[in-house]
Amino acid sequence: MPKRLLIVESPGKVKKLSQILGADWIVRASCGHIRELSAQGDDSLGFSMNGSHVQCDYVPRDQRAKETIGQLKAAAKGVDEVVLATDPDREGETIAWHLAQVLGLKDPKRVVYTEITASAVLNAIAKSRKLDFNLVGAGLCRDCLDKLVGYKGSPLVWALNNGAKSVGRVQSATLHLICQREREIQNFVPQDYWNVWVDYAEGFRAFYNGTTKGSQNTPQQEAETNDDAAFNKEQVTESKRVLSETEAARLVQEARQYPHQIVQIEGKTVYRQPPPPFTTSTLQQAAGSKLRFSPDKTMLLAQKLYEAGLITYMRTDSVMLSPEFCASARRWLEQNDPSNVPQQLAKHRSSKTAQEAHEAIRPTDVFRPSAQLRIEIPNDEFNLYVMIWKRALASQCKSAQLRKTQVISQSGNLSWLAKGQIIEFYGYARYWNNLSKDSILPALQQGQALTLSNAAHEKKQTQPPPRYSEPKLVQLMERKGIDRPSTYAPTVATLKKRDYVQLVKDSLQPTALGLEVDAFLQKALPDLLEAEFTAKMEDALDAISLGKHSWQQYLTSWNQDYLVPALSRAKTLVTSSPSSASVERKYEFSRTKCPVCQNFLTKINSTKVKKKYFLKCISGCENIVLFWNDTTKSWYAPQHKESSGQQPATTVTSYPCPVCQQPLSEYSYAKDGQPKTMLRCSNPQSRQDKKHRDVAYFHTAKGWWSPKFGNLID
Repeated sequence: MPKRLLIVESPGKVKKLSQILGADWIVRASCGHIRELSAQGDDSLGFSMNGSHVQCDYVPRDQRAKETIGQLKAAAKGVDEVVLATDPDREGETIAWHLAQVLGLKDPKRVVYTEITASAVLNAIAKSRKLDFNLVGAGLCRDCLDKLVGYKGSPLVWALNNGAKSVGRVQSATLHLICQREREIQNFVPQDYWNVWVDYAEGFRAFYNGTTKGSQNTPQQEAETNDDAAFNKEQVTESKRVLSETEAARLVQEARQYPHQIVQIEGKTVYRQPPPPFTTSTLQQAAGSKLRFSPDKTMLLAQKLYEAGLITYMRTDSVMLSPEFCASARRWLEQNDPSNVPQQLAKHRSSKTAQEAHEAIRPTDVFRPSAQLRIEIPNDEFNLYVMIWKRALASQCKSAQLRKTQVISQSGNLSWLAKGQIIEFYGYARYWNNLSKDSILPALQQGQALTLSNAAHEKKQTQPPPRYSEPKLVQLMERKGIDRPSTYAPTVATLKKRDYVQLVKDSLQPTALGLEVDAFLQKALPDLLEAEFTAKMEDALDAISLGKHSWQQYLTSWNQDYLVPALSRAKTLVTSSPSSASVERKYEFSRTKCPVCQNFLTKINSTKVKKKYFLKCISGCENIVLFWNDTTKSWYAPQHKESSGQQPATTVTSYPCPVCQQPLSEYSYAKDGQPKTMLRCSNPQSRQDKKHRDVAYFHTAKGWWSPKFGNLID
């Protein structure tokens, strides 16, 4: 019986797809990317540029990828046809191209589906297509751009000698947004103001609304908005701001002096349209605000739901829904909530860069019983699924209907405003409630006299702009166009991993290191930090994916026209001020003194130690570095140097260095107070060579092992 091989990205899909396709198919997973740009060539970029031509050199990402390639080659030999079914986005198309390259597929079949259901998968296989080389070109260009910026720009921040790890095309622009907000907070000067109100015996409160002199100050109805990144906080009603306590006291006195009367009642019905179904960005925002999930956790859970066939593909910027789902949702409403079936669905617009062939994130089966699903999947997955289900169904419902009322009263020449709201019909809000709570005013009439029961004022203070929560940051990144759905979560995760930002009470706060790196980059590579600059690069990648530009020509032109001269200017800056690169560094001192000079040691932030920082003397004492021992609850000096200050004795082995073929030497060091050994290149110059940065073998139960190069074979 002829066999066919289907290759997907995630091993989590294999079981479900095997059940759908049956015994005639073999399903295997690439486990994501299998290749990356090598560390060969100039600056270890792994690609070279000659005129408008780019030559790339790819290698397996790691030992596991090398093994996966071998397994896929073996599987491909025993079948009549290989079908590539990687994810339906630019990244998935690029992975499919890499698979075709390593497997030697001359005319590979590419299938795309956005949900793992029998009908979707079988229909996709029946409509296979060729690889989209425009999408592949955009993917290859992004990889080269990111490595070009990272490898060319990162040495600039290494010169700061403060633990900074990297510069990134999207990473640095995102960090700049966080640091800009932090500086706004630091520079904020609070202003006092007073909130003035009156309470009426009729049962409501009104707020100072200015004077009646001149034109009548009738406020506009505020527009309700759907903000997925906002926490469900009640809005605080305030008066028109009064800027002195004397004026506030005068207004209270005048309110008590004159009689009060209703001069205007305005009521109208407001219709709130349903929110659109989730995109990647809005899913991350809502999961962050409602479920307290980080972006990367949200995407991990969504991936599992997708692989289980419960939701459609979770990387999308489209709000479109298939006609089949819309019909299914309408049937569900007709059976369970007939009063919520709209005559005409609300229209939602995707972003200008959205791929309309894709769908929004939705459940694959709106009729699936949730009681059974609660038993089958973990709580976090279930809660995310329910949120996706509710949002998708809400998008197919009637608008909500609210009755809003404004009452203006007058005392002397002072105007007072009260607002009320009643939800007359919940509509979509039965499933996705983003409406503020009812605020009921009593039955009132035009010209009615009111009885004052109290008049008062309250001192308040203006507040600085808040730090961004992770959902708010994702929202801002999308709004400014500096990223795309597949990389929102990894970008935020990278900033935390690099110790450039930290999560403090659900808000992202830049560390001292992050602020220092951003301040330096503002001087060295200012364009790279501007959201508009990065957004234009994303737009260019989108244009490449549509076949409007050549990716190789764009990359070489961008490098020659912008990066080369920009780096030249930046290197001049570093050279002119090597100690701090024109950045004023603020050190945080510890209470521990240097054993040599007795000055207080400085805290140096580091993600590689449990305490998040180590201690170092910056007063001129060489090699005075202390690390925290959690067992003894004390600071200790690592034993990697002898007391004489000489390098410890090393043993040269017969193992060759995988980069330069020089012998590897065995090196002893201490970690958390425990003696350790490792192998590294015996060539002293390799310490400054970027090609050698991954040459590190650690001793394990199975012998010497490297995260980059795998096991050493005798």
